Amino acid sequence: MPDPPPGVPLSRRTWALLRPLDPYRSVKAALGWLVIVSVGITTVLILMAYRSDIELQVIAIIAIIASLLVTQFVAHSLAAPLLEMTAASRAMARGDYGRRVHVARRDELGDLADAFNRMAADLQAVDRHRKELVANVSHELRTPIAGLRAVLENVVDGVSEADPQTMATALRQTERLGRLVEQLLDLSRLENGVVPLSPRRFQVEPYLSAVLDGAHMALGRGHSRTDVRLRLDVTPGLHTHADPERLDQVVTNLVDNAVKHSPRDGTVTVLARPGIAADSLVLEVLDEGPGIPPAQRDLVFERFGRGTNGVTQRDGGTGLGLAIARWAVDLHGGTIGVAESIRGCRIRLTLPGNSQVKG
Repeated sequence: MPDPPPGVPLSRRTWALLRPLDPYRSVKAALGWLVIVSVGITTVLILMAYRSDIELQVIAIIAIIASLLVTQFVAHSLAAPLLEMTAASRAMARGDYGRRVHVARRDELGDLADAFNRMAADLQAVDRHRKELVANVSHELRTPIAGLRAVLENVVDGVSEADPQTMATALRQTERLGRLVEQLLDLSRLENGVVPLSPRRFQVEPYLSAVLDGAHMALGRGHSRTDVRLRLDVTPGLHTHADPERLDQVVTNLVDNAVKHSPRDGTVTVLARPGIAADSLVLEVLDEGPGIPPAQRDLVFERFGRGTNGVTQRDGGTGLGLAIARWAVDLHGGTIGVAESIRGCRIRLTLPGNSQVKG
């Protein structure tokens, strides 16, 4: 055991040295004290037998009974936490993750009970997230499927003609369904760590220009917002070390989210600046929308995270884009979050360069 730090009072230093002997601090100490007490009781009774007229056989019986009582008491105190954890484990096996173990001990069994309770809390959180994921996925899948079914039923029943406009409506619902499935697959791969990174050094400005050109084309292919302008602001000659494909996924999701939340004729700005380390990158995506309240800034990066503003409720977004962006940034060893902004929303991500990328 390490020596107590200097300056500690003598009483506390003495207690620290005696802690291994405290029966409430160690199961080993409790068993040791059990042996000591049993031997002590037997010795005292034998001495009483020599100084009295009580027969040795009677003293032996009394000593055995006293030792058994002490042993029973200690065994019960040691076995009770284990029995409680066994009952809680069986309840968890039946799906009841709300059971907790209440053990007021300071020894190894107390540590085991604390670890058990933490494990139970983690399992309860995972089970809750699983149920929420199933419910959210079911809801998100039901919306485009219902829309597509309504269009096709109208065509089959002769309510509407199978003209290009009707088929375009059906195509939009199909594309929305396909995007949701693709996002779910991407998120599953990222969470399971089966998406390998292929980092390399590249110039940031032409790369981001190509990404925004693709976003411009998406705005012209029936995106719900065609009135939003995209602007790029990059430090000249800036380089970074990252996986271009994964970074493309991040920037595309951030820009798409910013476009959805922009006001009419608004502007989405993508800024890129050098970080502190070599080839590190600080990238920000700004919009001119209503912004994100401070209480929701962590929630938007969760799976199916939703804001409370009206745009999010109307645009039919899945809430997976920012979750995918967060996982992709985590794979690079970077950070992503909502930064303070006078107007709109500012999402800032940092990439550490080639020093921390998980290749």
